[in-house]
This record gives sequence, structure tokens and C-alpha cells, in this order.
Amino acid sequence: MIQQEAGQQAAAQQEPAPQTPMSARPAGQAVIEVLLRHQDETPARTRFGRVFGYSPLGAESVSWYLGAKGEIAVARVLATLPAGWTVFHALPIGKKGADIDHLLIGPGGVFTINTKNHAGKGVWVAGQTVMVSGHRVSHIRSAEYEADRVTKLLRQRMPHLAAAHPVVAVVNPKSLTIKKKPDLVAVLAATGLRRWILTRPVRLGPAELARLQQIIDDPATWPAPLFPPTENAPRLFAALDAEVRAALVRRTAWKLAGIAVLAGGLLLAAPSLTDVLIGLTTGG
Repeated sequence: MIQQEAGQQAAAQQEPAPQTPMSARPAGQAVIEVLLRHQDETPARTRFGRVFGYSPLGAESVSWYLGAKGEIAVARVLATLPAGWTVFHALPIGKKGADIDHLLIGPGGVFTINTKNHAGKGVWVAGQTVMVSGHRVSHIRSAEYEADRVTKLLRQRMPHLAAAHPVVAVVNPKSLTIKKKPDLVAVLAATGLRRWILTRPVRLGPAELARLQQIIDDPATWPAPLFPPTENAPRLFAALDAEVRAALVRRTAWKLAGIAVLAGGLLLAAPSLTDVLIGLTTGG
């Protein structure tokens, strides 16, 4: 009996651990993991820094933090879609850590959604050209690559599947000007994403969607992630996000206090200044 139990334990140790389905990956997981690695290398704030609201983010972390915030915001929009639509997040597609921010499937087809957080910035689109605050960016090329990569991966299991439709979702832009629509890529404000998706013509039936969902959910469909998943990444990000927002509130409070002190000083000095000005103008 003892030998039998030992043999069962050895066999269990040899069996590979069950893989987590891709549907379990939270929005922003890939960028959050990079952000957390950068934060591990960022010195902790001093007591002075905490009191005066210095950001806990390191210089290398800021863009990843904004990226994570953008992906989470778009995920909230996609979560409001009706039954029949399924969304997956942070799917790995390359050996260098590249991922699909959101892969959406539903009656309207397959959509790869590349999220760009350009809060407070002007975005200008003319065909294949995208400018953000006057600087040219490669959003169209990246979105086309992602859709093509996903199409090839899925067609290994469903050869006749229609090509994925690339989308760029812009989060909180100051303005979004479309002078000419790109040939293949839809560039949309995140707030208009849901409406646009629901107007797509029907391309996939329930049986196709069920099969497609099964394929996407299978980790074997996708390249292995560059790094092992970070345990409790969403919780760690939520804690960091709370620190960032608290620091912003503290900085804002100090700025307002400084303005109030300056205004008070000017009011107290106003009578003396008035006397000086009167004396200068009257020659007294």
C-alpha cells in the first residue's frame, strides 16, 4: 500500500500543472506586469516625498501606468456588450512580450482592439497617418500587425475564419479628428466603441462563436508569455493606483494652499500698495 501511494505521488508530480484559461487573464495584465517590474527597481519615496505628494511612479513606469489605466477603461466599455459577445484580454502574440490588448468575438466577427491612452491630447488621423499632439505615431501599422497575427493563429484551427478587424480605441482624447479613414483600421474614441461594435453586420453564427471561444480560451493556441504571470497583479496595481491618486490629491491640496496664502498676502498688502500708487500718481 505504501509503495502504491508513493507511485501515485510520483506520477502526480510528473503530470504538468493545469494551465489557466485565457479568459482568466484580466485587462491590462501584460502592461501591469511590466509596470510592477519597473516599480520594483524604483526607490521608495522619502517621508518628505509622501507628505508633499510626490508620485510613487518611477520615470520608466509612467507610460506603463497610463497604458494599464487605458486598457482597464476600455475593458469596462466592452463589459457592457450584450450576450453573444465575448472579450479576452492581454493575449500574448510574440516572443518579445507583445500582446493583444483586447480580442473581441461576437456576431459581428473578430476584432483586435489596441488601446491608446491619449488623455488630454489631440489625435489627428488621415489614412495611414496618425498624429498625437503633433507627433507621428505607428498606431495603424501596429493594429494591422496584431489583426494579421491573430488571424493566422486562429486559422490554424479554423481555416475558413474571416480576417480579424483591427481597431484602435483612443481613451479620453482632447480631440479626435478623422480627416480620412484608414483602409483597414477603425480608429475610435473609447466612448463610441460600444455603439460602433453593435452596428457591425452579422458574420458569425452561434456554432462558430462557440468553437472560436473554445480555441481562444485554450492556452495552446497562443505563444507562451515572455515572463511567468505575476501573482495578484490586479490587486497590486489597484494598491499602486490608490497611491498615485492619493499623491495627486495631496499635491493639489498643497498647490491650492499655496495659492490661498499668496492671495491672502496680496489682500493684506493691498492697502499699502494702494497708498503707494496714489502717492506716485499725485506726486505726494
